[in-house]
Amino acid sequence: MCIILAGNEKETNMPKILTETQVAGYHEKGYAFPFSAMCAEDARKYRDKLQAHEAQIGGKLTELGGSARFKNQLLLTWVNDLVKHPTILDAVEDIIGPNIMCYTSTFFIKEPNSPAIAGWHQDSTYFGLRPHEHITAWLALSESTADSGCLEFLPKNLRQLKHQENAMEHSVNGGKQKIIEGFDSKNAILAPIEAGSFSLHNTLCIHRSAPNNSSDRRIGIGISYIPTQVRCIGSQRMYAMLVRGQDSYGHFDPEPSPKSDLDADAQAAHDAVYKRYRENYNEQLDWHKTGRSVPDS
Repeated sequence: MCIILAGNEKETNMPKILTETQVAGYHEKGYAFPFSAMCAEDARKYRDKLQAHEAQIGGKLTELGGSARFKNQLLLTWVNDLVKHPTILDAVEDIIGPNIMCYTSTFFIKEPNSPAIAGWHQDSTYFGLRPHEHITAWLALSESTADSGCLEFLPKNLRQLKHQENAMEHSVNGGKQKIIEGFDSKNAILAPIEAGSFSLHNTLCIHRSAPNNSSDRRIGIGISYIPTQVRCIGSQRMYAMLVRGQDSYGHFDPEPSPKSDLDADAQAAHDAVYKRYRENYNEQLDWHKTGRSVPDS
């Protein structure tokens, strides 16, 4: 088994994974990469678990869509392990502090030689999380390259831009959204990462990904983390999973971890949590479409 050292031997007040320069760069640009969570051999084991899960449920996640892609930490013990991976959490803690909740997770998979894409967008648009301290750790379970459609970031955006939903055919995003107000994309940065590595980006960071023109699946899982002081501005009281530290705010109902893969309790919890997640997401879609004023903090 491969072991990745988390760097915990550093002094208490020093970053655990990122350097101080990387922390400053994240806050300036909105992203940072690459960081290694595990070696390629261990990433392959998780990929094998994913493909065994797909065989068990009767289809690829790209075919099934919907709830099959989201919040699998409630259904599968090994995805629960991924969202609680100590190296990923150490890196996230370097950015948002020690009290961390996982708001959601999403598998972003592009099949070989597929047209699947993500248009330029911001994660902040339809989650309804304030303040804008949500951070995504995008973990690759297969190599993510320019050829296979890796993430691409734009630096230094600090405000919410106008989006339109159902605007991107073959989009891997649930809202099929793209930005429709003007912005400058000439300084875009490709973010290729190896299997077992991850990138970090802020919820306001503008990013996209191109089609997969390779002969292999491009498999990634985006894990959405928030500090416990963040809240959801929608009318629904949302769920989240405490993955490190303490929650002294109580803005979210706690999510249970699965005792075994796909057991009855886990499936019931997933159904209830996903239903509320979609209700909030759809409400945010409507708010953004109608231009309703929503709080910034």
